[in-house]
Amino acid sequence: MKALRWHGARDLRLDEVPDPPQPRPHEAVVEVSWCGVCGTDLHEFLEGPHMIRTGPHPLTGAEPPLALGHEFSGTVLALGSEVPGIGVGDRVTADPVWRCGVCYWCLRGEYHICPRSGSVGLASAGAFAERVTVPLAGLVRLPDNVTDEMAALAEPLAVGLHAVTRAGVRPGDNVLVVGGGPIGFAVVLAARLAGAAGLYVSEPLKERRERLLEIGVTEAFDPGGTDVRREVFLRTGRIGPDVVIDATGVAALAGQAVATVRRGGRVVLAGVGHGSIEVDMGQLVFYERAVLGTLGYNFDIPRVIDLMSTGRLDASPLLTGRFPLAQGIGVFGDLTADRARHLKVLLTPKGL
Repeated sequence: MKALRWHGARDLRLDEVPDPPQPRPHEAVVEVSWCGVCGTDLHEFLEGPHMIRTGPHPLTGAEPPLALGHEFSGTVLALGSEVPGIGVGDRVTADPVWRCGVCYWCLRGEYHICPRSGSVGLASAGAFAERVTVPLAGLVRLPDNVTDEMAALAEPLAVGLHAVTRAGVRPGDNVLVVGGGPIGFAVVLAARLAGAAGLYVSEPLKERRERLLEIGVTEAFDPGGTDVRREVFLRTGRIGPDVVIDATGVAALAGQAVATVRRGGRVVLAGVGHGSIEVDMGQLVFYERAVLGTLGYNFDIPRVIDLMSTGRLDASPLLTGRFPLAQGIGVFGDLTADRARHLKVLLTPKGL
């Protein structure tokens, strides 16, 4: 079968590889319909390895070269064990997190922070391929009214939903989202579902600000020409936002978020960053501001599918491009050269 594999930084290849083997008891094999290009994939392409290990992964044993891709939908080809409500031939998406199942965190249901965890497409061969092996525990059967394309968006939307849940956004809250890329967009959609009264976004790219305004954000600011902290402060009655969610991973912006949130407010860091944050401890202690990290999702993908199925969540504005897998190398190059053009792009191994 064909697979778009990462061999090293700026080295993607469309390779011919063997089909996945028969799944083990904790695995399933899925025929891929669509798979989304994630910011994590782009970072691995540009300057990886970051989350990809250069040697065998301690849980899966996989090592490079391996196919990227963890935001996918498809059809079940084989099950390693029986799964209630799911059978061969069913359309599915999946939570792509591998977990050991026996550690302290897994037994608490916090599998996403299992010390040995990893993701399909980073810790094992991913879904930029015709077929992929995935965690059996993560399978989510798709209702008839959720298309394969929309289901492939469930994973990034679950990241946004988990961040908003961690932030404790309540009806009537004012929320500032820093960064209007795919994850910032997902955070906006989730915050709106949670009942946010004021939704403000700081995003330097004009095209993204315009898309955000189209889905109903209160205001989208250009941080290059606007004092975002001051403007949101004034628009929230000189109080400040109840919640600031950073979707960039930029350390300097995380520090600014602490100074921007209201007294007693909450800052949630959803962007994957690699630097140190400089924070004035007085800003935290004297004003009882809270700072939380958030990683991926924790049983959030089924929630997203239910929200789609009942019509409460329209993910279509997030989808801006569809391409065949054979064009994947060029798509990665285009996305890294021009961030403004797309939010979420899907690749398919099937004919368009």
